[in-house]
Amino acid sequence: MAYVSIESDDRMEEGPEGLRFQSFLGTDARATSDATGPRNDSGAAYGSDRPAPGGRFWNLDYYQPYFDVDTKMVLKRCYSTLLPTSSSYLSTHLTPSADLYGPFWTLTTLIFALFVCSSLASSIAAYLSDPAGSSPTDPIEYDFGLLSTAVGLVYSYGLALPVLLWLGLRYLGVGEWSVVEAIAVWGYGQFIWIPVSLLCVIPVALVRWILVGLAFLISGYFLVANVYPILASADAKAVRLIIILLAILHAGLALCFKVLFFSYYAFKEVGPKDPIPAPIPGEESTTTAATLLRRILSS
Repeated sequence: MAYVSIESDDRMEEGPEGLRFQSFLGTDARATSDATGPRNDSGAAYGSDRPAPGGRFWNLDYYQPYFDVDTKMVLKRCYSTLLPTSSSYLSTHLTPSADLYGPFWTLTTLIFALFVCSSLASSIAAYLSDPAGSSPTDPIEYDFGLLSTAVGLVYSYGLALPVLLWLGLRYLGVGEWSVVEAIAVWGYGQFIWIPVSLLCVIPVALVRWILVGLAFLISGYFLVANVYPILASADAKAVRLIIILLAILHAGLALCFKVLFFSYYAFKEVGPKDPIPAPIPGEESTTTAATLLRRILSS
């Protein structure tokens, strides 16, 4: 039996039973595979809480990981915005990754809370203004224009504004956060307006102004505490002045909520009823003082 000497190839790896396997993966592909580690059936790395994003951004599968959160986590991220802390909300509550379900749920719930509570406040004000003339069988007329107003106002401020801010900061060379984190900060920051909308049903003007002021301060402090460090990381110092514009927009939002949705007040007729009777048919509309006095005495 003849034996042939075969030189070893560095590119070949010898396996069990004399089998040889050759890797067709490039160096970059193998490095990426080693860095990501093994993955489970859902495509997520072992030890990760959610699957890795896949597909293109115009496909729904790309956004699935950002909605893969449970109710407990969303509620925790909501009420954490009510407790001012020295630590960053991004690093404390939006780690390891931010979500889009919580902000969308918060903003949508706020829209319906504004519409429903505003309609309820309107009906309470109408009843308190004229309880004798009100009847339980009277139909309640809803102003659905308020619903469309709430949709445009809340979604523009909670979704469009953070996206525009993120694009502007990217243009200025500030890339400290992602667009998902920007939307998450703004969306969760509006959670305070949901309980305030429920409490603003109270038909007392002073109480409503106090509640709106508290919501403005709490949510405003939350946004400034989390946005200003991002602005401060820019090389140009003038970028920090954007926080003034954001504060003005936030104050405008609070004022719009108060004026558009909670400006219903109970009113009563002041003084006695008008003693002047209705004009006599066929008589001139303009009357002299003597005619008015005669009508008063005759009545």
